[in-house]
Amino acid sequence: MINLEHKPWYKSYFYGLLQRYLSVYVRPKDDPRFIILNGTIHYERDLQNFFDDLHGRCLSSTRIIITYYSALWRPVLRLATFLHLRQKMAEENWISNEDVENILSLSDFEVVSRDMKVIIPVYIPLFSNLVNRYLAPLPFFRLFCIVNILVARPLKKRENKELSVSVVVPARNEAGNIENIIKRLPRMGPEDELIFVEGHSTDNTWPTIQAMQAKHGNTVSIKCARQDGTGKGDAVRKGFELASKDILMILDADLTVPPESLPFFYRAIKEGRGEFINGSRLVYPMEERSMQFLNMAANKFFAIAFSYVLGQRFKDTLCGTKAILREDYAMLAANRSYFGDFDPFGDFDLIFGAARLCLKIVEVPVRYKERTYGVTNIRRWKHGAMLFRMLIYASKKIKFI
Repeated sequence: MINLEHKPWYKSYFYGLLQRYLSVYVRPKDDPRFIILNGTIHYERDLQNFFDDLHGRCLSSTRIIITYYSALWRPVLRLATFLHLRQKMAEENWISNEDVENILSLSDFEVVSRDMKVIIPVYIPLFSNLVNRYLAPLPFFRLFCIVNILVARPLKKRENKELSVSVVVPARNEAGNIENIIKRLPRMGPEDELIFVEGHSTDNTWPTIQAMQAKHGNTVSIKCARQDGTGKGDAVRKGFELASKDILMILDADLTVPPESLPFFYRAIKEGRGEFINGSRLVYPMEERSMQFLNMAANKFFAIAFSYVLGQRFKDTLCGTKAILREDYAMLAANRSYFGDFDPFGDFDLIFGAARLCLKIVEVPVRYKERTYGVTNIRRWKHGAMLFRMLIYASKKIKFI
Protein backbone atom coordinates (compact mmCIF):
# COMPACT_ATOMS: atom_id res chain seq x y z
CA MET A 1 0.00 0.00 0.00
CA ILE A 2 1.38 3.40 -1.03
CA ASN A 3 0.20 6.51 0.80
CA LEU A 4 0.55 9.73 -1.20
CA GLU A 5 -0.88 11.83 1.61
CA HIS A 6 -0.20 15.51 0.91
CA LYS A 7 -1.02 16.96 4.33
CA PRO A 8 -2.81 15.39 7.29
CA TRP A 9 -6.50 16.12 7.84
CA TYR A 10 -7.18 16.85 11.46
CA LYS A 11 -4.00 15.01 12.34
CA SER A 12 -4.72 11.30 12.84
CA TYR A 13 -8.53 11.38 12.90
CA PHE A 14 -9.18 10.99 9.18
CA TYR A 15 -6.27 8.65 8.63
CA GLY A 16 -7.69 6.45 11.36
CA LEU A 17 -11.02 6.52 9.58
CA LEU A 18 -9.36 5.49 6.34
CA GLN A 19 -7.59 2.58 8.02
CA ARG A 20 -10.93 1.39 9.43
CA TYR A 21 -12.59 1.78 6.04
CA LEU A 22 -10.01 -0.34 4.23
CA SER A 23 -8.50 -3.72 4.92
CA VAL A 24 -4.76 -3.65 4.29
CA TYR A 25 -3.78 -6.53 2.01
CA VAL A 26 -0.17 -7.62 1.91
CA ARG A 27 1.26 -7.46 -1.60
CA PRO A 28 4.83 -7.43 -2.95
CA LYS A 29 6.47 -3.99 -2.77
CA ASP A 30 6.57 -3.71 -6.56
CA ASP A 31 2.87 -4.63 -6.83
CA PRO A 32 0.91 -1.97 -4.94
CA ARG A 33 -2.65 -3.04 -4.29
CA PHE A 34 -3.72 0.36 -2.96
CA ILE A 35 -2.46 3.88 -3.60
CA ILE A 36 -3.98 6.36 -1.15
CA LEU A 37 -4.39 10.00 -2.17
CA ASN A 38 -5.30 11.47 1.19
CA GLY A 39 -6.36 15.04 0.39
CA THR A 40 -3.87 15.29 -2.47
CA ILE A 41 -6.36 16.55 -5.06
CA HIS A 42 -6.91 19.75 -3.04
CA TYR A 43 -3.31 20.85 -3.65
CA GLU A 44 -2.25 19.60 -7.08
CA ARG A 45 -2.09 22.42 -9.63
CA ASP A 46 -2.59 20.13 -12.64
CA LEU A 47 -4.78 17.18 -11.71
CA GLN A 48 -5.02 15.69 -15.17
CA ASN A 49 -1.25 15.61 -15.56
CA PHE A 50 -0.99 14.12 -12.08
CA PHE A 51 -3.45 11.30 -12.86
CA ASP A 52 -1.93 10.69 -16.30
CA ASP A 53 1.44 10.14 -14.62
CA LEU A 54 -0.11 8.00 -11.89
CA HIS A 55 -1.85 5.80 -14.46
CA GLY A 56 1.51 4.84 -15.92
CA ARG A 57 2.65 3.60 -12.51
CA CYS A 58 -0.41 1.40 -11.90
CA LEU A 59 -1.01 -2.26 -12.56
CA SER A 60 -4.43 -3.49 -13.60
CA SER A 61 -4.95 -4.74 -10.01
CA THR A 62 -4.10 -1.36 -8.43
CA ARG A 63 -6.83 0.60 -6.67
CA ILE A 64 -6.62 4.36 -6.17
CA ILE A 65 -8.25 5.49 -2.92
CA ILE A 66 -9.02 9.21 -3.04
CA THR A 67 -10.23 11.09 0.03
CA TYR A 68 -11.29 14.72 -0.28
CA TYR A 69 -13.52 17.31 1.36
CA SER A 70 -17.10 17.96 0.34
CA ALA A 71 -17.33 21.43 -1.22
CA LEU A 72 -20.37 22.03 1.01
CA TRP A 73 -17.98 22.30 3.95
CA ARG A 74 -15.73 24.93 2.38
CA PRO A 75 -17.13 27.93 4.32
CA VAL A 76 -17.18 25.93 7.58
CA LEU A 77 -13.53 24.93 7.22
CA ARG A 78 -12.51 28.48 6.35
CA LEU A 79 -14.30 29.72 9.44
CA ALA A 80 -12.54 27.07 11.55
CA THR A 81 -9.21 28.25 10.13
CA PHE A 82 -10.05 31.89 10.86
CA LEU A 83 -10.92 30.98 14.46
CA HIS A 84 -7.64 29.01 14.78
CA LEU A 85 -9.58 25.80 15.38
CA ARG A 86 -7.84 24.27 12.38
CA GLN A 87 -4.34 24.53 10.99
CA LYS A 88 -4.14 26.91 8.02
CA MET A 89 -3.95 24.89 4.81
CA ALA A 90 -3.73 26.30 1.32
CA GLU A 91 -6.40 24.25 -0.43
CA GLU A 92 -6.50 25.28 -4.07
CA ASN A 93 -9.07 22.88 -5.49
CA TRP A 94 -12.62 22.53 -4.24
CA ILE A 95 -14.14 20.29 -6.85
CA SER A 96 -17.39 18.37 -7.06
CA ASN A 97 -17.80 14.60 -7.23
CA GLU A 98 -18.72 14.91 -10.91
CA ASP A 99 -15.52 16.88 -11.61
CA VAL A 100 -13.40 14.24 -9.90
CA GLU A 101 -15.04 11.47 -11.94
CA ASN A 102 -14.57 13.44 -15.16
CA ILE A 103 -10.86 14.04 -14.53
CA LEU A 104 -10.37 10.37 -13.68
CA SER A 105 -12.16 9.37 -16.88
CA LEU A 106 -9.92 11.64 -18.95
CA SER A 107 -6.89 9.86 -17.46
CA ASP A 108 -8.34 6.37 -18.12
CA PHE A 109 -9.51 5.56 -14.60
CA GLU A 110 -12.90 4.05 -13.78
CA VAL A 111 -14.77 4.69 -10.55
CA VAL A 112 -15.42 1.44 -8.68
CA SER A 113 -17.24 2.75 -5.61
CA ARG A 114 -17.85 5.87 -3.58
CA ASP A 115 -18.67 6.50 0.06
CA MET A 116 -19.18 9.46 2.37
CA LYS A 117 -18.18 9.69 6.01
CA VAL A 118 -18.12 12.02 9.03
CA ILE A 119 -20.68 14.68 9.88
CA ILE A 120 -18.98 15.82 13.10
CA PRO A 121 -15.21 16.26 12.46
CA VAL A 122 -14.30 16.98 16.09
CA TYR A 123 -14.29 14.57 18.99
CA ILE A 124 -17.27 14.84 21.31
CA PRO A 125 -17.38 11.93 23.78
CA LEU A 126 -19.96 9.33 22.70
CA PHE A 127 -21.94 11.76 20.52
CA SER A 128 -19.50 12.19 17.61
CA ASN A 129 -18.87 8.43 17.31
CA LEU A 130 -22.60 7.69 17.43
CA VAL A 131 -23.41 10.23 14.70
CA ASN A 132 -20.42 9.49 12.47
CA ARG A 133 -20.76 5.74 12.66
CA TYR A 134 -24.50 5.16 12.53
CA LEU A 135 -26.17 8.33 11.25
CA ALA A 136 -23.71 9.62 8.64
CA PRO A 137 -23.95 6.56 6.32
CA LEU A 138 -27.75 6.82 6.06
CA PRO A 139 -29.50 8.31 3.00
CA PHE A 140 -30.12 12.09 3.26
CA PHE A 141 -27.62 12.46 6.12
CA ARG A 142 -24.87 11.41 3.69
CA LEU A 143 -25.39 14.72 1.90
CA PHE A 144 -23.89 16.54 4.90
CA CYS A 145 -20.76 14.40 5.28
CA ILE A 146 -17.40 16.14 5.09
CA VAL A 147 -15.31 13.26 3.74
CA ASN A 148 -15.69 11.73 0.28
CA ILE A 149 -13.92 8.39 -0.25
CA LEU A 150 -13.70 7.32 -3.87
CA VAL A 151 -12.18 4.10 -5.20
CA ALA A 152 -11.00 3.98 -8.82
CA ARG A 153 -9.17 1.46 -10.97
CA PRO A 154 -6.92 2.04 -14.00
CA LEU A 155 -8.35 0.95 -17.32
CA LYS A 156 -5.58 -1.14 -18.84
CA LYS A 157 -5.76 -3.62 -21.68
CA ARG A 158 -5.25 -7.19 -20.56
CA GLU A 159 -2.55 -9.25 -22.14
CA ASN A 160 -3.91 -10.91 -25.26
CA LYS A 161 -3.65 -14.44 -23.95
CA GLU A 162 -6.14 -17.25 -23.79
CA LEU A 163 -7.70 -17.92 -20.39
CA SER A 164 -9.15 -21.27 -19.39
CA VAL A 165 -12.10 -21.81 -17.08
CA SER A 166 -12.90 -24.04 -14.12
CA VAL A 167 -16.70 -24.43 -13.96
CA VAL A 168 -17.78 -25.57 -10.49
CA VAL A 169 -21.19 -27.27 -10.22
CA PRO A 170 -22.53 -27.89 -6.69
CA ALA A 171 -24.97 -30.80 -7.07
CA ARG A 172 -27.41 -32.15 -4.52
CA ASN A 173 -30.26 -34.39 -5.70
CA GLU A 174 -29.66 -33.42 -9.34
CA ALA A 175 -29.03 -36.82 -10.96
CA GLY A 176 -31.29 -36.06 -13.92
CA ASN A 177 -29.31 -32.95 -14.91
CA ILE A 178 -25.72 -34.19 -14.79
CA GLU A 179 -25.36 -35.45 -18.37
CA ASN A 180 -27.19 -32.40 -19.76
CA ILE A 181 -24.69 -30.12 -18.03
CA ILE A 182 -21.77 -31.95 -19.65
CA LYS A 183 -23.35 -31.98 -23.10
CA ARG A 184 -24.50 -28.33 -23.04
CA LEU A 185 -21.43 -26.74 -21.45
CA PRO A 186 -19.85 -24.49 -24.12
CA ARG A 187 -16.13 -24.39 -24.78
CA MET A 188 -14.63 -21.06 -23.68
CA GLY A 189 -10.89 -21.40 -23.10
CA PRO A 190 -8.40 -23.87 -24.58
CA GLU A 191 -8.24 -26.13 -21.49
CA ASP A 192 -11.50 -25.77 -19.57
CA GLU A 193 -12.44 -28.14 -16.77
CA LEU A 194 -15.76 -29.11 -15.19
CA ILE A 195 -15.85 -29.79 -11.44
CA PHE A 196 -18.83 -31.49 -9.80
CA VAL A 197 -19.10 -31.28 -6.01
CA GLU A 198 -21.80 -33.61 -4.69
CA GLY A 199 -23.58 -32.60 -1.50
CA HIS A 200 -24.98 -35.62 0.41
CA SER A 201 -27.75 -36.40 -2.08
CA THR A 202 -30.61 -38.77 -1.31
CA ASP A 203 -30.95 -39.79 -4.96
CA ASN A 204 -28.25 -41.32 -7.18
CA THR A 205 -26.46 -38.05 -8.02
CA TRP A 206 -23.02 -39.30 -6.92
CA PRO A 207 -23.01 -42.56 -8.92
CA THR A 208 -24.40 -40.62 -11.90
CA ILE A 209 -21.53 -38.13 -11.72
CA GLN A 210 -19.01 -40.98 -11.59
CA ALA A 211 -20.69 -42.74 -14.52
CA MET A 212 -20.74 -39.54 -16.61
CA GLN A 213 -17.08 -38.87 -15.80
CA ALA A 214 -16.22 -42.31 -17.17
CA LYS A 215 -18.48 -41.84 -20.21
CA HIS A 216 -17.40 -38.32 -21.25
CA GLY A 217 -13.94 -38.10 -19.66
CA ASN A 218 -12.20 -38.47 -23.02
CA THR A 219 -13.83 -35.34 -24.47
CA VAL A 220 -14.33 -33.15 -21.37
CA SER A 221 -11.96 -32.65 -18.44
CA ILE A 222 -14.13 -33.64 -15.46
CA LYS A 223 -13.25 -33.66 -11.78
CA CYS A 224 -15.61 -34.79 -9.06
CA ALA A 225 -15.62 -34.73 -5.27
CA ARG A 226 -18.00 -35.08 -2.36
CA GLN A 227 -18.17 -32.13 0.00
CA ASP A 228 -17.11 -32.55 3.61
CA GLY A 229 -19.54 -30.07 5.18
CA THR A 230 -23.04 -29.01 4.22
CA GLY A 231 -24.56 -26.20 2.16
CA LYS A 232 -23.80 -24.74 -1.25
CA GLY A 233 -21.16 -22.39 0.18
CA ASP A 234 -19.10 -25.32 1.45
CA ALA A 235 -19.45 -27.04 -1.94
CA VAL A 236 -18.31 -23.94 -3.83
CA ARG A 237 -15.23 -23.54 -1.63
CA LYS A 238 -14.41 -27.23 -2.12
CA GLY A 239 -14.72 -26.85 -5.88
CA PHE A 240 -12.56 -23.73 -5.97
CA GLU A 241 -9.86 -25.57 -4.01
CA LEU A 242 -9.82 -28.25 -6.73
CA ALA A 243 -9.84 -25.72 -9.58
CA SER A 244 -6.63 -25.16 -11.55
CA LYS A 245 -7.64 -22.75 -14.36
CA ASP A 246 -7.47 -18.95 -14.71
CA ILE A 247 -11.18 -18.14 -14.28
CA LEU A 248 -13.49 -19.69 -11.67
CA MET A 249 -17.20 -19.96 -12.48
CA ILE A 250 -20.21 -21.30 -10.61
CA LEU A 251 -23.08 -23.00 -12.44
CA ASP A 252 -26.11 -24.26 -10.54
CA ALA A 253 -26.92 -27.89 -11.29
CA ASP A 254 -30.66 -27.24 -11.64
CA LEU A 255 -30.03 -25.67 -15.08
CA THR A 256 -32.43 -22.80 -14.39
CA VAL A 257 -29.61 -20.60 -15.72
CA PRO A 258 -28.58 -22.13 -19.07
CA PRO A 259 -24.92 -23.20 -19.42
CA GLU A 260 -25.01 -21.43 -22.80
CA SER A 261 -24.89 -18.10 -20.86
CA LEU A 262 -21.39 -18.72 -19.51
CA PRO A 263 -19.47 -17.33 -22.53
CA PHE A 264 -20.90 -13.88 -21.70
CA PHE A 265 -19.32 -14.14 -18.24
CA TYR A 266 -16.08 -15.32 -19.83
CA ARG A 267 -15.95 -12.41 -22.26
CA ALA A 268 -16.70 -9.81 -19.58
CA ILE A 269 -13.85 -10.96 -17.35
CA LYS A 270 -11.38 -11.72 -20.18
CA GLU A 271 -11.82 -8.26 -21.72
CA GLY A 272 -11.40 -6.58 -18.33
CA ARG A 273 -14.91 -5.11 -18.23
CA GLY A 274 -15.25 -6.41 -14.70
CA GLU A 275 -13.38 -8.44 -12.11
CA PHE A 276 -16.32 -10.08 -10.36
CA ILE A 277 -19.11 -11.04 -12.76
CA ASN A 278 -22.55 -11.63 -11.27
CA GLY A 279 -25.58 -13.03 -13.09
CA SER A 280 -28.86 -11.12 -13.12
CA ARG A 281 -32.10 -13.01 -13.70
CA LEU A 282 -34.30 -9.90 -13.37
CA VAL A 283 -33.67 -8.33 -16.78
CA TYR A 284 -35.31 -10.71 -19.27
CA PRO A 285 -38.84 -12.14 -18.93
CA MET A 286 -38.92 -15.39 -16.95
CA GLU A 287 -40.71 -18.60 -17.66
CA GLU A 288 -44.07 -18.73 -15.90
CA ARG A 289 -43.23 -20.89 -12.88
CA SER A 290 -39.50 -20.18 -12.60
CA MET A 291 -39.80 -17.67 -9.73
CA GLN A 292 -42.76 -17.03 -7.43
CA PHE A 293 -43.96 -13.50 -6.66
CA LEU A 294 -42.69 -13.42 -3.06
CA ASN A 295 -39.28 -14.67 -4.18
CA MET A 296 -39.19 -11.94 -6.82
CA ALA A 297 -40.10 -9.26 -4.25
CA ALA A 298 -37.44 -10.54 -1.83
CA ASN A 299 -34.82 -10.58 -4.61
CA LYS A 300 -35.55 -6.94 -5.48
CA PHE A 301 -35.49 -5.86 -1.83
CA PHE A 302 -32.16 -7.53 -1.11
CA ALA A 303 -30.67 -6.18 -4.37
CA ILE A 304 -31.48 -2.58 -3.33
CA ALA A 305 -30.33 -3.14 0.25
CA PHE A 306 -27.03 -4.80 -0.64
CA SER A 307 -26.32 -2.20 -3.35
CA TYR A 308 -26.54 0.48 -0.67
CA VAL A 309 -24.41 -1.43 1.83
CA LEU A 310 -21.72 -2.56 -0.64
CA GLY A 311 -21.46 0.67 -2.64
CA GLN A 312 -21.81 -1.01 -6.05
CA ARG A 313 -24.98 -1.64 -8.02
CA PHE A 314 -26.69 -5.04 -7.84
CA LYS A 315 -29.92 -6.00 -9.54
CA ASP A 316 -29.87 -9.64 -8.43
CA THR A 317 -27.68 -10.76 -5.52
CA LEU A 318 -29.23 -14.22 -5.40
CA CYS A 319 -28.31 -15.52 -8.85
CA GLY A 320 -25.97 -18.46 -8.37
CA THR A 321 -23.99 -17.95 -11.59
CA LYS A 322 -20.77 -16.01 -10.94
CA ALA A 323 -17.21 -15.65 -12.23
CA ILE A 324 -13.95 -14.39 -10.74
CA LEU A 325 -10.27 -14.65 -11.63
CA ARG A 326 -8.52 -17.33 -9.60
CA GLU A 327 -5.84 -14.87 -8.42
CA ASP A 328 -8.53 -12.51 -7.09
CA TYR A 329 -10.31 -15.39 -5.37
CA ALA A 330 -7.03 -16.38 -3.70
CA MET A 331 -6.76 -12.89 -2.22
CA LEU A 332 -10.43 -12.97 -1.20
CA ALA A 333 -9.93 -16.32 0.53
CA ALA A 334 -6.79 -15.09 2.30
CA ASN A 335 -8.81 -12.23 3.81
CA ARG A 336 -11.94 -14.24 4.56
CA SER A 337 -11.40 -13.93 8.31
CA TYR A 338 -12.67 -10.32 8.15
CA PHE A 339 -16.20 -11.65 7.59
CA GLY A 340 -15.73 -15.18 8.88
CA ASP A 341 -17.48 -18.37 7.74
CA PHE A 342 -20.98 -16.92 7.84
CA ASP A 343 -22.57 -17.78 4.48
CA PRO A 344 -24.22 -21.16 3.82
CA PHE A 345 -25.16 -20.12 0.25
CA GLY A 346 -21.69 -19.19 -1.01
CA ASP A 347 -22.97 -16.17 -2.96
CA PHE A 348 -22.41 -13.58 -0.25
CA ASP A 349 -19.02 -14.84 0.81
CA LEU A 350 -17.94 -13.93 -2.74
CA ILE A 351 -19.99 -10.74 -3.06
CA PHE A 352 -18.84 -9.29 0.27
CA GLY A 353 -15.24 -10.30 -0.37
CA ALA A 354 -15.27 -8.77 -3.88
CA ALA A 355 -16.72 -5.52 -2.56
CA ARG A 356 -14.17 -5.38 0.26
CA LEU A 357 -11.34 -5.95 -2.23
CA CYS A 358 -12.74 -3.08 -4.34
CA LEU A 359 -13.11 -5.38 -7.36
CA LYS A 360 -15.16 -3.96 -10.21
CA ILE A 361 -18.50 -5.78 -10.09
CA VAL A 362 -20.43 -6.19 -13.34
CA GLU A 363 -23.75 -7.95 -13.88
CA VAL A 364 -24.51 -10.10 -16.92
CA PRO A 365 -28.23 -10.61 -17.73
CA VAL A 366 -29.27 -14.26 -18.02
CA ARG A 367 -32.46 -16.07 -18.94
CA TYR A 368 -34.11 -17.83 -16.00
CA LYS A 369 -35.81 -21.13 -16.80
CA GLU A 370 -38.15 -23.50 -15.00
CA ARG A 371 -36.59 -26.45 -13.23
CA THR A 372 -37.21 -29.62 -15.25
CA TYR A 373 -35.87 -32.16 -12.75
CA GLY A 374 -36.14 -32.45 -8.97
CA VAL A 375 -37.26 -29.83 -6.46
CA THR A 376 -35.63 -26.65 -5.24
CA ASN A 377 -33.36 -26.71 -2.19
CA ILE A 378 -34.42 -23.15 -1.27
CA ARG A 379 -36.57 -22.71 1.86
CA ARG A 380 -38.24 -19.33 1.39
CA TRP A 381 -38.84 -18.18 4.98
CA LYS A 382 -35.87 -19.86 6.60
CA HIS A 383 -33.40 -18.64 3.98
CA GLY A 384 -35.07 -15.22 3.81
CA ALA A 385 -34.45 -14.76 7.53
CA MET A 386 -30.83 -15.86 7.05
CA LEU A 387 -30.38 -13.31 4.25
CA PHE A 388 -31.76 -10.54 6.45
CA ARG A 389 -29.29 -11.46 9.20
CA MET A 390 -26.46 -11.37 6.63
CA LEU A 391 -27.62 -7.92 5.50
CA ILE A 392 -27.37 -6.63 9.08
CA TYR A 393 -24.00 -8.35 9.48
CA ALA A 394 -22.62 -6.83 6.27
CA SER A 395 -23.86 -3.38 7.31
CA LYS A 396 -21.86 -3.60 10.53
CA LYS A 397 -18.71 -4.84 8.77
CA ILE A 398 -18.78 -2.55 5.72
CA LYS A 399 -21.10 0.43 6.06
CA PHE A 400 -21.37 1.37 9.72
CA ILE A 401 -17.71 1.31 10.70
